[in-house]
Amino acid sequence: MNRRLLIIVLFILAFVGLLLHYRIHPFVIADKLTPEVKIFDPTKFLSFMFPLLDLIVVTILFLSKKTAVYGYLLNGIIVIYGTIFMAHYSIAEMFAKSIPLEHILLKSTLPDIAIAWADFFVGKVLYELYMREK
Repeated sequence: MNRRLLIIVLFILAFVGLLLHYRIHPFVIADKLTPEVKIFDPTKFLSFMFPLLDLIVVTILFLSKKTAVYGYLLNGIIVIYGTIFMAHYSIAEMFAKSIPLEHILLKSTLPDIAIAWADFFVGKVLYELYMREK
């Protein structure tokens, strides 16, 4: 398989994850007292760091065989942490709002978690391609 194409797919998945994450946790929000004024929320920006790391650092690490192992490791750590955080957020939200279990596919973060794991598996294939090279 073409390594360049896999890097593009890895980048696109990370970019989509970043956009979805910003939609759920925007760190530039309207002020409660004056809604026309936008303010920076540093707590939400911290949650923005995982997909940003995935987009920039992981993609750069996968550009070279020498650093691909670090890209694979960082990508895995981000996906595991992201899965735990998103699942917790989703479960807590569902219980808080009493959302019925039949809505779990559409009202949860399960699709977002699937995107994160797809990103990981693309990275895994990319890493294995590098390791097969001599």
